Amino acid sequence: MRHLRFKTILPALLLVSFVGADLAAQQPPSPEPDARFATPEGVINAIYDMVTFEAGTVPDWDAVRSTFLPEAIVVLYASRTNARLMSVDGFILDWYKFLDESPVKETGFSETILRMETTVFNGTANAWVLYESHIPGSGRQPRPGIDNFSLVKKDGRWWIASIVNDIPTQDHPIPDVLQN
Repeated sequence: MRHLRFKTILPALLLVSFVGADLAAQQPPSPEPDARFATPEGVINAIYDMVTFEAGTVPDWDAVRSTFLPEAIVVLYASRTNARLMSVDGFILDWYKFLDESPVKETGFSETILRMETTVFNGTANAWVLYESHIPGSGRQPRPGIDNFSLVKKDGRWWIASIVNDIPTQDHPIPDVLQN
């Protein structure tokens, strides 16, 4: 009986080991860590690059998601008086809505950092960013905005914990920290 089990089990083990080795060989290699995530400024530059896109393309939302902690929050002003609190998924859904309701799929979209001021303390960072958003061909001038990022260092890289966005106005000018 033992001899029979050995004859049955040994070929099965060999088959599993060969098939397992073959499957392992077919798996794509683990991606190299994104070097941009080594610094708070790198992560921030990366996300602005990721949401800037040419006509006929759209952002890679998985790449955008990879800049955030899963529990991160985003506060965006839809208008000068209407702020919305969102999860990362809500933030991405808001972008989908923007893509569907505006001509940016055909024109492209850009957000360009004009100035960034970052303070790092141990494994935390805060960054103020003055940026311009622009829809090419819209006839509208680029619009300034202010983002305030909170970041944390975890697992050897920096992650966005929150973004709070606001729109400068005459009554609420660009903060001193972002003035030239």
